[in-house]
Amino acid sequence: MGADIYFDQGCGRCPLMGTPSCKVVPWNGVLIALRAVILSSALEEQLKWGAPCYTIHGKNVLMLSALKDKVVVSFFKGALLSDPKGLLVKPGPNSQAARYLVFASLADVEKLSRTLLDYIEEAVKLEISGAKIEFQDQRNAPYPTFLTDYFASNPELAEAFARLTPGRQRSYLMHFQSAKQAATQLRRIQQCTPKILMGKGWQEY
Repeated sequence: MGADIYFDQGCGRCPLMGTPSCKVVPWNGVLIALRAVILSSALEEQLKWGAPCYTIHGKNVLMLSALKDKVVVSFFKGALLSDPKGLLVKPGPNSQAARYLVFASLADVEKLSRTLLDYIEEAVKLEISGAKIEFQDQRNAPYPTFLTDYFASNPELAEAFARLTPGRQRSYLMHFQSAKQAATQLRRIQQCTPKILMGKGWQEY
C-alpha cells in the first residue's frame, strides 16, 4: 500500500486518522494534485514518519505534508536551493537545512507546478552530487540531524518547537539526544509531540 494510506486515511500521528476530522481530509485534493506533480519527476515515493517521502537513489529529497491551514512540500536540503523567487520558508528560525513551499489551494498547485518541478530538479542534482549542508558548530546548533529530518516531515511540529522558550527547547533536546538508538529518539519525539504543540515543556503537565 505504501504512501496510499496517508492520502486515504491520514498520517496516524493522532487518533483522528481515518475520520472526517483528520487534517489530511480537507486538503486531499491539493495533496493528490501535488503528488501527481512530484511523481512526474525522477523521485520515488515511500512512506516515512507517517507521511509521503520522495527519494532519489534511496536518499531523502522532500516530504509532502498537510497542516491545518496549508499543505507544504518540505525539501530536506532546501537551504542549498537557489530559490530565485524567494518562495521557500524556514520551518523555524533555527532551521539550518529544511525549507518548504506552501500551497493553500488547487490554484496554487496549478500556478506553482512548474516552479516546484524546477526546485525538484535542482534538489535531485544536489543530492546526486553529494552536496551537504554545512552545519554550524554543534555547540551553537540546537537541532540534531535526526530532529531536523523529523521536522521536515512535520512542519507544524517544527513551527511549534520554534515558538517554545529557549529553556524548553534545551530540555527537549537533552531528552531526545540522550537516546542512542534511532528508534528510541523517534519514540521520544512522538511521545513529546502533544506537549510541544501545546507550548509546554518536557516536564510540564
